[in-house]
Amino acid sequence: MAEHTITLIPGDGTGPEVIDSAVKCIDAVGVSVNWDIQIAGEAVMKKYKTPLPDHVLDSIKKNKVALKGPLTTPVGKGFRSVNVALRKTLDLYANVRPAKIYPGVKVLYKDVDLVVIRENTEDLYAGIEFQKGKKDTKQLMNFVQRTKKTNLSKDTAISLKTISSHASKRIIKFAFDYAVKHKRKKVTLIHKANILKFTDGLFLETGRKIAKKYPKIAFEDRIIDNMTMQLVQKPHLYDVLVCPNLYGDILSDLCAGITGSLGLAPSGNIGNKYAVFEPVHGSAPKYAGKNKVNPGATILAGVMMLHYIGEHKAADRIEKALIKVLKEGKYVTYDLAKKRPVGTKEMADAIIKRIERS
Repeated sequence: MAEHTITLIPGDGTGPEVIDSAVKCIDAVGVSVNWDIQIAGEAVMKKYKTPLPDHVLDSIKKNKVALKGPLTTPVGKGFRSVNVALRKTLDLYANVRPAKIYPGVKVLYKDVDLVVIRENTEDLYAGIEFQKGKKDTKQLMNFVQRTKKTNLSKDTAISLKTISSHASKRIIKFAFDYAVKHKRKKVTLIHKANILKFTDGLFLETGRKIAKKYPKIAFEDRIIDNMTMQLVQKPHLYDVLVCPNLYGDILSDLCAGITGSLGLAPSGNIGNKYAVFEPVHGSAPKYAGKNKVNPGATILAGVMMLHYIGEHKAADRIEKALIKVLKEGKYVTYDLAKKRPVGTKEMADAIIKRIERS
């Protein structure tokens, strides 16, 4: 069996605990991995003056694939998201977030198996912002007021929403190719083109053109606010959702709630050269070191990664072991437990035992 060299970023908060669970599951299934451990986030800020040092990026560029734990992003101050920086720097333009109901998970729905495919590099998350009261903000406001005949309050802060033909084409094509590869039947494009006619309008127009090249895949579009209602009322009618960045982020959390827990929501950030896999949930620093959070999302991110590198049998064995643990319901964390919950380590150990028996 060939050995894989993969960058491992433990993350912070609860990241190291859930990453340890995923690594142990991958080791238990017998895949030979040389883990290239790299530290990013708050832990390296003081030493390197950045949460994402160049050597971390160099590791991913060399190894092509990374498994990453959640990293804390300060709210309203401090450094910008490491996740966003990774996606932009490595051009990881497609964020793939599966959301399906697993046996044993208490939910209100049945037969939900969705995949949110989110554009990862532009939209409001491009981070092109103008702070209130700054010189460049005033210059931009003057330009807007002069050209658009729109009055803006002097205490305005501005974020720019960017949608390009290039980025729209590749993410929508990615969604259709994903549907073909995984035998999905329908792609639904999410937008707000009724109001944002130039940006979301471009995304929708691009989607309609690309859909014509995939006649065997059904295509439809939904306005974002209507889509949230549709997902709450009848999520089983949807299959692959392709979205601009912000809408994709919001809808993927909604889909995680519909299917039971953010603790079972993995994601892959995929580009033409590199891929980074991680849980959707955040670092939950208040639970750090308490052996409390669900390791399932990170383990499933590892499953996605194994599929990506061609280790399909190993990926299936881990997922089947996880399903057995969820069905039994005896060794699951607080977010899934019907009676007495177990900790992160105990849930991972239960999954590992079932891997070893398979």
